[in-house]
Amino acid sequence: MLFADAIVDLHDSKTRAWHREAPEADHDPLRPVEPDPEWLPLVARQHRANFDLWHIEDEARAPGAADSELAGVKRHVDRTNQRRNDLAEELDRVLLDWLRRRSLPNPAAELNSESPGLMIDRLSILSLKIYHTRDESERADAPLGHTERNRERLTILMEQRTDLARCLDALWRETLKGTRRFKLYRQLKMYNDPTLNPSIYRKPASQTAG
Repeated sequence: MLFADAIVDLHDSKTRAWHREAPEADHDPLRPVEPDPEWLPLVARQHRANFDLWHIEDEARAPGAADSELAGVKRHVDRTNQRRNDLAEELDRVLLDWLRRRSLPNPAAELNSESPGLMIDRLSILSLKIYHTRDESERADAPLGHTERNRERLTILMEQRTDLARCLDALWRETLKGTRRFKLYRQLKMYNDPTLNPSIYRKPASQTAG
């Protein structure tokens, strides 16, 4: 069910494809995360949220952006980050459902501090960092030393991803053996919930209308 190499290959192929041709915009990034019976398509959806988040955050760093534009970008960042976290949780839920049908994870096994969903989220971000770092290392108009610096960074990022992928495979292998287990850790974000964020619920209705 879970193979790190397949996930890494999917992340990289989607990253290249989405940079060649921008994917269709997600007009409702806060819609509920629907169950997806297919594993790799769900991995791709979670990676898409990170891809969108990466480029939305770039908009906030654009020189000369107006305050009103930055406020809109910040809200877009929050909505997309919420979806990113919801989809990472959904990855864990799907894996745990698959394991429960096989009487796993072993409740007596050692608990892993990080779940596969969170590890896959980290692999997704590393794929984006690797793509953009490689792109910077190949810039024809780069200043002196830029290419060498980014080649060094690329080597580090590739090593970090290889290590993380091997750790993910090891966690899954040990979970199947019954010697390690993981749990679904809810992120329980508060900033998008109008009942939990005091900046929202303490503001007079006249200021939030419209």
